[in-house]
Amino acid sequence: MGHGDANTIAHVAKAADAPAPVADADPLDAIYTGPKAGLRPIHEALVARIDAFGSYETAPKKGYVSLRRKKQFAMIGPATKSEVEIGVNAKDERVAAVFTRVPPGGMCQFKTRIASVEAVDDALLAAIRIAYDEAG
Repeated sequence: MGHGDANTIAHVAKAADAPAPVADADPLDAIYTGPKAGLRPIHEALVARIDAFGSYETAPKKGYVSLRRKKQFAMIGPATKSEVEIGVNAKDERVAAVFTRVPPGGMCQFKTRIASVEAVDDALLAAIRIAYDEAG
């Protein structure tokens, strides 16, 4: 048996010994861990308010959660150990009253950071609602 074949067998055997991911595990548990665990209430307060807009789907990624309708309208995730970053995809310039425009080529056209549940206010939600409506 050659080195490449032996290496493949070793990797397959190691993968078989690894614990299977838990299907019911909350993806936020992986995103908001360690020093960022204190940011989870901000995330949950924001999502609770966005839920009132209507239906959408969530797509957890490695370091954030994508919120989608026909296309992604927002992303939420920890930016630092003290701030949650919110990005939105919107063409309406009214969003710029709350969010900062980012250079083209990124995942979102606008971003902002918040550091408390109290920052989840009506102005922030109105801007996210614009992106939600544009997404379809």
